[in-house]
Order: sequence, then structure tokens, then C-alpha cells
Amino acid sequence: MSREYPIISVTGSSGAGTTTVKRTFERMFAREDVHAAFVDGDAFHRYTRQELARIFNEEPERKDELSHFAVEANLLDRLGDLFQEYGESGTGTFRHYIHAEDKKMIEAGQQVGTFTEWQPLPTGTDLLFYEGLHGGLVTSDVDIARHVDLLVGVAPTMNLEWIQKIDRDMHARGYTQEAVLDTILGRMDDYVRYILPQFSRTHINFQRVPTVDTSNPFEVQDIPTDAESFVVIRFRDPATVDFPYLLSMIHDAFMSRPHTLVVPGARLSLAMELILGPLVRHLLAQRRFR
Repeated sequence: MSREYPIISVTGSSGAGTTTVKRTFERMFAREDVHAAFVDGDAFHRYTRQELARIFNEEPERKDELSHFAVEANLLDRLGDLFQEYGESGTGTFRHYIHAEDKKMIEAGQQVGTFTEWQPLPTGTDLLFYEGLHGGLVTSDVDIARHVDLLVGVAPTMNLEWIQKIDRDMHARGYTQEAVLDTILGRMDDYVRYILPQFSRTHINFQRVPTVDTSNPFEVQDIPTDAESFVVIRFRDPATVDFPYLLSMIHDAFMSRPHTLVVPGARLSLAMELILGPLVRHLLAQRRFR
């Protein structure tokens, strides 16, 4: 049964490329005149950067326990409540986590690594769009995935994911390579426990695979370009996908398995538009109007 207020969730780990998918949705929403409520998964971290630093200084043994992937370091019950409330009434509360890239907020006096105040979602939206770490999470205590109408996973090959994270954290956020490596290693248990299982619940996965040597992701190198990559797209329900149409529209695309389409990296935006556009329109067409 379709809901009046659908939820789209793009999930993937830090540095995976979920922001690129978000921008594709933003362009699609603008073209289709869709009014979305945008929610950033980082806003549901439990601690500010300063609070985490104080905890790690006083209790260094907790550093691995409180990675951003871990359930203990996030307000996942509040995220679940938001999804449930929005799905039922189109309302809810959210906030924003300040990154170094948020220049306007920083110029307005906000500090990197802190949160804005909680505030109501915009009124009159057509759907809720979430992008973050836990959009398809299921644990013994919380089930985020059950609220999501369209769950999209973004999961580059492991070495490529690390290369992208190292590049972003060093150049955009000012971390040393050693600090980024320490973060990656410290998060590994939570990555396996909480992030990876989500990709078995997604409706669609986009996985970028480089065609250049990424054997040692910790060797300083350029991020493989779209032209140096393929994207593997896996569909949970292939019976609903018009593969002949996609193959005819995306040059050099091919099927590797009955539920898997492979496209050149340079044609990822086109593939996303062709695949995701009809799904968004279907969600909105099936809304129950009161």
C-alpha cells in the first residue's frame, strides 16, 4: 500500500559517493517540480566533534567504540521516529551537522563539527529524502529500513571508497593521511556490523569499479575518473526493470547477471536519471491524497 508521504533513502559509508547521488536527485526534483524535505544523516550523530575529542582524551579506549558508524554514537531512535512521523503525517524535526564545506553557515558563526538547533521540517513537501550512513539499518532495537519506500545503496569497491575518503578528508577537511587511516581502521568492525548489511536490503545498489590500479589506496594518487570506471547496478526485483530499454538507451551497457546492469562510469548520471526518475514519479503518483 502506497503512503501519502514517501521516503527515499540513499545509504552508504563516508566517502562512498552518496553526495553525488543526492545531487542527481536534486536535479531530478527541480526538473519535476518535486518539493523534498532533505535530511542529512550526519545530523543524527550523538556528539559534536568537541565532545568526541573530550571523550577520547579522557577515555581513549572508547575511540573505536564511538565511530560514526556505531549505533552508540548516533541518535538512531530519533531518526526512526522522524521517518515514522513523516510517513504518517509529512511532519517531523531535524537539524544540520556543520561540515567544513558549509561555508555559508560558518560565515554566519556556526562552528565546524557542531549542530544547528532542532527545527520542524518544511511544510507541504512531497517526499522526504535522506542521505547518510544508516538509511537501511536494522538492529535488535531499531528498524530504519521498514519506513523507506525507495532504498538506494552506494558502495564503491573497498579500495576506491578509501581513496575517495582519503582525498576528501585530507583536501577538504584538513586531516593528515595518518589520521584518516586511523579512522578507517577504527571503524572497520562497525563498518562490517552495521554498514555492509544494509546493501542486502536496498532496492538498487550502485557500485563503482575502477579500471585503473587501486591496489594500495594509501598511496597518494588521483581518484579514478568516471571515464576510468564502470558502475555495477544491482536491482532487488529485476522483474520490474525494463532492461532492453536501458540497454538501448545507455551506450556500451551490458548485463552481467539477470539482476545486474553494468554501465560505463561516464554514463552514470544518465543511468540514474533513466532508472530513478520513473521510480520517483511512481511513488508520487501512488500517494494517497486525503
